[in-house]
Amino acid sequence: MSHDSHRRTADNQQDLDYTVKNSEVIFDGPILAVRQDTIETSTGEAKRDVVEHFGSVAIAALKDDHLLMVRQYRHAVGRYLWEIPAGLLDMAREDPLTAAQRELAEEGAVAARKWSLLGDVISSPGFSEEMCRIFKAQDIHEDLSDFDIPEAADEEADMQHQWIPLSQALAWVQDGTVDNAIAVAAILHLAADTERSIEEEFAFSSALGSRRAPKVAPGEDMKPVR
Repeated sequence: MSHDSHRRTADNQQDLDYTVKNSEVIFDGPILAVRQDTIETSTGEAKRDVVEHFGSVAIAALKDDHLLMVRQYRHAVGRYLWEIPAGLLDMAREDPLTAAQRELAEEGAVAARKWSLLGDVISSPGFSEEMCRIFKAQDIHEDLSDFDIPEAADEEADMQHQWIPLSQALAWVQDGTVDNAIAVAAILHLAADTERSIEEEFAFSSALGSRRAPKVAPGEDMKPVR
């Protein structure tokens, strides 16, 4: 057994020390839910609030050593952020790569012929189940005939696009211009020249998606479902 395999096995065994004794959904909204779990720990029972999430994908699209970045208003922090195209896995049973291709077309107005995996990011493990799979997209083109692009609305109607030199994007991470966690992770992966197979397992499970997906047909939007 490799060192990494042994570590993963030990981590999984340690997870078994924590047992969920009770769960209750206390809020159920369009894009997230909040669940309160009572868990058994090594020092007794504890209550934990968990933000249930569909999961997400993000795309680092590269063309001539430039990274496609978007500037979007994010109400939770009350300001614009520089990010990369991204979106929810909110279509029932949609494959992450298919979702990434769709999001790149919708948010970036481009498509790609070559795809690889940069990595997976757990955004806020202290309270949220969200995990984001980050793809690298190359051989960029503008033929979007395979996609049904909806008209941009709300904050997305105000979104700005810019192809940023990869060296500049890295400098933006270093000076704090880019502070979106997923974008930071993607840019650092690019700087490290990460390139993994898209066939790697996505070790993510969505309680929110698991509840809603059986109520709709494959490919249908789960946000309206309760």
